[in-house]
Amino acid sequence: MRPWFHLFVRANRTPKINLWTQLPHRACAWRFITTTRRNYAIRIKPVGDLEKRIAEIRHRACAWRSITTTRRNYATRVKPVGDLEKRIAEIPLDRFRNFCIVAHVDHGKSTLSDRLLELTGTIAPGGNKQILDKLDVERERGITVKAQTCSMIYNYKGKDYLLHLVDTPGHVDFRAEVSRSYASCGGALLLVDASQGVQAQTVANFYLAFAQGLHLIPIVNKVDLASADTPRTLEQMQSTFELDPEKAVLVSAKTGLNVEAVLPSVIEQIPAPIGDHLKPLRLLLVDSWYSTFKGVVLLVRIFDGQVMAGDQVFSFATGLKYHIGEVGIMYPLETPQTVLRAGQVGYIFFKPGMKRINDAKIGDTFTTVGSETTVEPLPGFEEPKAMVFVAAFPVDQGDYAHLEDSINQITLNDRSVTLQKESSEALGSGWRLGFLGSLHCSVFEDRLRQEHGASIIITPPTVPFKVIWASGREEVIKNPANFPDKEAIHLGVKALQEPYVLMTVTLPDEYLGKVIELCEANRGDQKELQFFTATQVILKYELPLAHLVDDFFGKLKSLTKGYASMDYEEAEWRTSNIVKLQLLVNHIPVDAVSRVVHDSQAERLGKQWVTKFKAHVDRQMFEVVIQAAAGKRIVARETIKPFRKDVLAKLHASDLSRRRKLLENQKEGRKRLRAVGNISIDQKAFQAFLAK
Repeated sequence: MRPWFHLFVRANRTPKINLWTQLPHRACAWRFITTTRRNYAIRIKPVGDLEKRIAEIRHRACAWRSITTTRRNYATRVKPVGDLEKRIAEIPLDRFRNFCIVAHVDHGKSTLSDRLLELTGTIAPGGNKQILDKLDVERERGITVKAQTCSMIYNYKGKDYLLHLVDTPGHVDFRAEVSRSYASCGGALLLVDASQGVQAQTVANFYLAFAQGLHLIPIVNKVDLASADTPRTLEQMQSTFELDPEKAVLVSAKTGLNVEAVLPSVIEQIPAPIGDHLKPLRLLLVDSWYSTFKGVVLLVRIFDGQVMAGDQVFSFATGLKYHIGEVGIMYPLETPQTVLRAGQVGYIFFKPGMKRINDAKIGDTFTTVGSETTVEPLPGFEEPKAMVFVAAFPVDQGDYAHLEDSINQITLNDRSVTLQKESSEALGSGWRLGFLGSLHCSVFEDRLRQEHGASIIITPPTVPFKVIWASGREEVIKNPANFPDKEAIHLGVKALQEPYVLMTVTLPDEYLGKVIELCEANRGDQKELQFFTATQVILKYELPLAHLVDDFFGKLKSLTKGYASMDYEEAEWRTSNIVKLQLLVNHIPVDAVSRVVHDSQAERLGKQWVTKFKAHVDRQMFEVVIQAAAGKRIVARETIKPFRKDVLAKLHASDLSRRRKLLENQKEGRKRLRAVGNISIDQKAFQAFLAK
């Protein structure tokens, strides 16, 4: 018969045990557990031979490490070291290589990254395509908008090499991502499509990498296409970048043709990172993102020293101290490691996590506590300047808090977005968001909808303007609502200026005439026209930024059947005849719908506004007047007629004076209604008007 017993427990007293049968004292044991209120006696099962063997194996496979902090000592159990970590630990610093892939949009960066990951055994062949494009918007649009990283181990001539790859965006709006990626790399693969040749963003990326001192390896992709012209592409790279064609690697990333020749070129031509793991820790914060389970995760580049879980680090930017909860590498997903050494790029997160998302400042330097006086912080990154501004409002004001959390999480992953709270009488509380370009704005909006399920209203993009007052003070206006009115301009403003950009367009010569007409129609000023091959043209124009964000790139692609490419950079501020265009409803301005435009564009845009807004406003009990005003001047008008009761319906054979009397009484009633009544416009009308 199996022995059993009764257990009696009293608060704060020793439990009494009544045994009905004799307990097997040698096989069993009793253990007391003390809680805040009571003491419990718990029976521990007998330990068998199998359990003893398992405990012995665990004791041998695991280790304990003592962590000393300023207040307490912690004992942290270290996980068993795997084969991957053993291989990495045996690789010295001189066999590390950090490199990135840069190219124009749609030249095959992500596809080449897949082939390299397959070649090194990081991912299985024939699996998920474009594995480094992790965002839904990237897969939907077929472009890279966020730089992604991955570590690889490659055996070359019998020796293991630790390679760190960064896949960068190709569009000019995400240049800040490319610039940050260069800080963790010693070289770059300059990828060019053999069928397209050198394009605008290829030129921009080359000069950006050249200024950072990176070693460039030319890669010609898509050489297997029927339309590929490899000799012409090599000639362009030599004449434009002075790169040796003999060092170029000809590949087809889609089929894997000659991809195996890329990594040996990386090992032989790109230098190893400089660092010393014996020095005090010095790491650079390169990127960050938000995880539901881990909180704020930081992507870091270790310049000196080493970091492991349990270390206490100090932030030079905020002055705060944190305990490291976990370190690891991207392989290609987050893979925990025991330690990160000098020269490596990996991720860390803190326990407890950061209290505020804004504490993760890109370009910040961290070191171990106690070394902050001896370690020199790294220079960090130049803050990107927002060039396009929009106002964002939740469709339902009850979703304001949820939308604010969603915006903060995305801005943690995209620090080039500026954020400022704003309110509107028509649309409620919202934010004024600043972006690097119109595509950047569109991608941000898609991420809010896809990743967070947000319902949001985005106003048309605007650009900043500069006001030079008569006193000499200069003020940059980012919100059209703050633009000075006509009286202030006449009395106290010396000059109004708008930003210009230097735009570089590469295109086939057959579309040159159409593109020049497009640039001239958008108030462009031609600066340079150069044939860098017999059929390819480089065209440079100085163009107002306000025209550039007004779907200029879409018009350019349409005119050239997709063959033209474009890049731009800031040029200067120019004095211009600009006015504030407003939408008036019954002579009252709608604050959410205003824009600063050139005077020559005011009438055309005003007619578009009033026609579109009229289609979304319901009829009222009195007349609704919709106007577009440029300063004090009305440039367009539409009228919505009121509901009108037929007061003459009851009259059959009355005289004219009776009819006139009834109509005059109706007119007087409408005047009284208009004097005391307010127009009621549903918020859905503004949402439909602002919708694209």
